[in-house]
Amino acid sequence: MVSAVFHSPSDASDALRADKAASTASPFSASPMTSATTSASAPAARPQPATPRAPIDWSAWLLKVLSPMAGLAVLIGVWALLTMKGGNFPTPLATWHAAVDLFADPFYSNGPNDQGIGWNILFSLKRVAMGFGLAALVGIPMGFIIGRSKIIGSMLNPIISLLRPVSPLAWLPIGLLVFKSADPAAIWTIFICSIWPMIINTAVGVQRVPEDYLNVAKVLNLSEWKVVTKILFPSVLPYMLTGVRLSVGTAWLVIVAAEMLTGGVGIGFWVWDEWNNLNVQHIIIAIFVIGIVGLLLEQALVSIAKRFSFE
Repeated sequence: MVSAVFHSPSDASDALRADKAASTASPFSASPMTSATTSASAPAARPQPATPRAPIDWSAWLLKVLSPMAGLAVLIGVWALLTMKGGNFPTPLATWHAAVDLFADPFYSNGPNDQGIGWNILFSLKRVAMGFGLAALVGIPMGFIIGRSKIIGSMLNPIISLLRPVSPLAWLPIGLLVFKSADPAAIWTIFICSIWPMIINTAVGVQRVPEDYLNVAKVLNLSEWKVVTKILFPSVLPYMLTGVRLSVGTAWLVIVAAEMLTGGVGIGFWVWDEWNNLNVQHIIIAIFVIGIVGLLLEQALVSIAKRFSFE
């Protein structure tokens, strides 16, 4: 037996405190020397290498940019060759100078029948927006109804097949007879001609929805509103946007012809007025403007179609 001898009460209390501290100390605690050694032996973190950038495909870029420019250059070159010997048809250079003068002040206004080309484009776009908007409000729901109901589809399909091939200008006298005014008659013509692509494409999209989706909706006892918003609309959206693209192109074509006959302010009336003034340069400029505006409308709808994708 080993016994401890304490010379004083203070020595006994110091020893008791030392034993208590030793018993409460963690067995995993490391001394400063040990921690220093561990930290020194740990390997340093290596920086991650930067992700290499994908190389630019210059051939595809040049093909995308230079090909359209080359096509335009060929068109202008053929145009310049055909007008080299003079004549009534203006040269590309003379048309360019006329375009610079025309667009120097596109929003002048000297009365109801003498306004800049900018105002004429805006008035035409306003008519297109009104007629196209009304066609979308009527045509898209009608397409859903025709696609969902076989009875209604069988009733309306012969009418659509009969009226769809009718020339747009054939509807203009009906509008003049009913509305007694040129502006609503032009909007009516746009409406009746741009509604058919939206009806047909929407109905085809509804009919091509997989039956499994609709069977699941029946099992879950979904309401018709839920079926339309949660199942049909995401599936039909690509078809519907295709119909919208076709309709807006048709509307822009129709408004030019309708305004030539109805008069007033608009790009179609402006073209006809310049023909009466024998200003062929302005007619060629108007042709390019009509094409550019139509292209921009189509590209805007293409970007919307890409953004609203439910894939």
